[in-house]
Amino acid sequence: MIQKKWIRRTAFVALLALPVLTAGCGLFSQQTSKSIDPPQQQVEQTDGIEGENEPTGQAPAEGVTASTLTVYLQDGNGYLAPVTVPAALTAKESAPQKALEIMVDSGAYASLLPEDFRALIPQGTQVLSYEYDQEHKIAKINLSESFTNYPEQDERAIVEAITWTLTAMSGIEGVELQVEGERLEAMPVAGFPIQGELTRTIGINIEQADGVSVASSYPVTLYFSSETLHEEEYYVPVTRLIERSDSTAHAALEQLIAGPLDKKKLTSVILPDVEVTNIEEKDGVLVVDLQDDSYVTGLPIPSEMLQAVVLSLTESTEASQVQIRINGETNLVDDSNNSYSQPVGRPHHVNALKS
Repeated sequence: MIQKKWIRRTAFVALLALPVLTAGCGLFSQQTSKSIDPPQQQVEQTDGIEGENEPTGQAPAEGVTASTLTVYLQDGNGYLAPVTVPAALTAKESAPQKALEIMVDSGAYASLLPEDFRALIPQGTQVLSYEYDQEHKIAKINLSESFTNYPEQDERAIVEAITWTLTAMSGIEGVELQVEGERLEAMPVAGFPIQGELTRTIGINIEQADGVSVASSYPVTLYFSSETLHEEEYYVPVTRLIERSDSTAHAALEQLIAGPLDKKKLTSVILPDVEVTNIEEKDGVLVVDLQDDSYVTGLPIPSEMLQAVVLSLTESTEASQVQIRINGETNLVDDSNNSYSQPVGRPHHVNALKS
């Protein structure tokens, strides 16, 4: 199979990776083989908003310094993807406001972005103010009038990019948008309804599985891969509407194994001969049993696929950690000699940029 380069991952050494198989056409696709972030056996974030230490955020929203931020940008295929960029914060700067400033088209931070990714907030937009409603966990963003000047076809992507960027930060569960101090109930060009606070329930890169009725469907968010102009691999989240299932986790993993619907632009990181034999939740941990006849005990396993598994499962369910078992075995080691015998959480940062 073709070997592809992966974007250099962020220097945060406590980030997650999970085990996958390298031998034959086994458990996961070998199209990517380089190690990414090392495993995180337990995540504890003590900085940031008081009372918040969830492992799913990209950076604390208040009061600490940071060296990188993850923002959602549009790639050359029209998909939104998280991209981690260098962005030094002082103790007085707000991570949410800085992230939004990075996302302004042709803005002050345009040089930080990769050449084949596009910032979607309209050119000239200023972040006039940012407030955090701690009681309701809402980020209130006040933008200048220039925010209303964008092509109609960009509207939903703009909403998704802002929402997913801010709700990736610890403590933020929703976003309120204002223009010149007036709260938006709908987007100004095509009228996308906001109706209160925007949350991740709006999905991202929405697609509909074949033969599925929207009225009877429910969403799962899956992480596939794509490739930059320089053949560097990166993750792309896709919210797929599927038939309702008794187990969201099982359904999400089956869809991940089935692969992307847009096979010309997205690539699966799991081969289709893998079987999900069991998934159960124990104290907030999803225990996943996979069967793969090609797996050879003791062989190192590429880490990049299991990042997609953990991202997909923790995004689609309320679980914060995942424990993987392959053919009943838990004593797994990845291709960087990291052990994955314990449950792991999702990474704080995804798709760190190559300078």
